[in-house]
Amino acid sequence: MEIIKITKDNFEKEVKESKQPVLVDFWAAWCGPCMMQGPVMDEIADEYKNIKVGKINIDEEQALAMKFGVTSIPTLVYFKNGEIAETLIGLRSKEQIAEALGL
Repeated sequence: MEIIKITKDNFEKEVKESKQPVLVDFWAAWCGPCMMQGPVMDEIADEYKNIKVGKINIDEEQALAMKFGVTSIPTLVYFKNGEIAETLIGLRSKEQIAEALGL
């Protein structure tokens, strides 16, 4: 499945109203660990069809980053039924993410 670019304009539709759980990666282009997290997110999006994967660029969407208290990146936030079910801070492997989220 393709990774969705999430913005303030589509957040409600793509995350809050999603029928599927959504894993959101808060990232920035200047962040080295975020660049290493990117391919892991691609693998998750390809392998786990039961979840939606999205990315929020914190430089472009500062209000969303503030709303969810993102102070360190990468931060992964897992939403179920529009609510936060899990938050993972820092670079994580695919296995660590799958285990933490019960995938």
